[in-house]
Amino acid sequence: MLMRMSTLFLRTLREDPVEAEVASHKLLVRAGYVRRAAPGIYTWLPLGLKVLRRVERVVREEMDAAGFQEVHFPALLPREPYEATGRWTEYGDGMFRLKDRKGADYLLAPTHEEMFTLLVKDLYSSYKDLPLSIYQIQTKYRDEARPRAGVLRGREFVMKDSYSFDVDDAGLEVSYEKHREAYVRVFTRLGLEFVVVSAVSGAMGGSRSEEFLHPSPIGEDTFVRSPGGYAANVEAVTTPVPPSLPWDDAPAAHVEDTPDTPTIETLVAAANASHPRPDRPWTAADTLKNVLVVLHHPDGTREPLAVGLPGDREVDLKRLEASLAPAEVAAFGPEDFAAHPALVKGYIGPGALGSERASGIRYLLDPRVVPGTRWITGADEEGKHVFDLVAGRDFTGDGVVEAAEVRAGDPAPDGSGPLELARGIEIGHIFALGRRYAQALDLKVLDENGKQVVVTMGSYGIGVTRALAAVAEGNHDERGLVWPRELAPADVHVVATGKDPQVFATAERLAGELQAGGVEVLLDDRPKVSPGVKFKDAELIGVPTVLVVGKGLAEGVVELRDRRSGEAEQVPLDDAVARVSAAVRG
Repeated sequence: MLMRMSTLFLRTLREDPVEAEVASHKLLVRAGYVRRAAPGIYTWLPLGLKVLRRVERVVREEMDAAGFQEVHFPALLPREPYEATGRWTEYGDGMFRLKDRKGADYLLAPTHEEMFTLLVKDLYSSYKDLPLSIYQIQTKYRDEARPRAGVLRGREFVMKDSYSFDVDDAGLEVSYEKHREAYVRVFTRLGLEFVVVSAVSGAMGGSRSEEFLHPSPIGEDTFVRSPGGYAANVEAVTTPVPPSLPWDDAPAAHVEDTPDTPTIETLVAAANASHPRPDRPWTAADTLKNVLVVLHHPDGTREPLAVGLPGDREVDLKRLEASLAPAEVAAFGPEDFAAHPALVKGYIGPGALGSERASGIRYLLDPRVVPGTRWITGADEEGKHVFDLVAGRDFTGDGVVEAAEVRAGDPAPDGSGPLELARGIEIGHIFALGRRYAQALDLKVLDENGKQVVVTMGSYGIGVTRALAAVAEGNHDERGLVWPRELAPADVHVVATGKDPQVFATAERLAGELQAGGVEVLLDDRPKVSPGVKFKDAELIGVPTVLVVGKGLAEGVVELRDRRSGEAEQVPLDDAVARVSAAVRG
């Protein structure tokens, strides 16, 4: 059946929706692909659904080609499996929970590890059944605190998730690599630029994790890369640890008056003015900043935490949260200071911090704070700081944490050169899960020796709706969307202009011949719409080839336009079908 603009369920908009911040959100709404139903929840209209199905088709074809098998789970799931793995509480407020009429707990699935595990447990019991990789393309639900950017970060979204099941770690490595290779093929076919970066596993768990990021200034993920090929999500970057230093000749720590110096800047200025050092001026990097936060654990408990880091760095809350997952990080408020009177705001030092100290506050240190390093830091008295406080000699922490911001120019952990920072949209994520879920849900098989062994698993996700939005972000101009041919809602947009019945009849005939030849057609056959409006709609909708039937018909020609390049040429009417078919087939 021809898609006809005269009957297509579509309304294009000339103005951007007021809540839209990014190009993909603006254009998908304006071009009639999606409509907002609620914050972070969207209805897919006919054109949008066609593009979405094409993205799914690419994903499905590559999954099938890799030998993975498709299944389909419900989105409404019982509590018990998630209780067994601890994720009923670990997910915190990010999970939609509900009760049925009998009071039983259910959830709208944010992800399906537990259900895949239980399905395989139900059906398989021998090493001969493995390896196995199964996948689904399914709607997921997460109660995002701040849904934004249209379908890029919604509360309901479509995702491909697949899971591998192997007898041992060597098998998991093979399955992981097969998925990685399949992802490369998927994103290449989608026309997406992408970078594969090391990542943290977070609440998913596992020993290895990589993200596929589409570089974009509107991306929510910051990643780094080096000239030598290192690439990682900023949350997964590890700090090269400097060597420890001797402190035999270090002066004893001494407390000095530093009134009105509650900030690093004022402290450095006062130190250089009143307590200059002989070899070089004090800098922010010589100060030890102690930042207080509160951890909210999944079981509802609150834990105060202190992070000590060089004063020229800020705490990156996403890095801190990734290091302490599944706990969430919140600000240390006035009520927390009131509960810990030993803390002097603006002058907090290691003397008041640590699980063995009076405050009882756990104290974690940046990896740069190695034994022998000398610091200026708070003396736990109003208007006073301690100088030449030596790590290892005068204070220690309860542990080490990666929480400091990563900056351009920092050394790569593998020695491959200075880091550069960029932003990206996460379009895929793969995890070597290991045995966490299989152990929790008792998924075992008999090995070659008849001994029961716990199965090892991998988990692999592609954000289908997110990938679609990422394609839109990278394929538009000031006039509208410009879809890659494999994803476009039609192969050609045939536009009939003017009022001449012969024009409309010819456009109808050409559309029919193209359709019969296997070319998908969107026909603008609206009789009382001006050519200007039709052209604007064609540019907005973004079908890659546009065939205009209009006033040139009197001379026996039609116009063939390339939406991406903007090039147009007059084509003899008799050659139009062949030329369009050739353009469609590349």
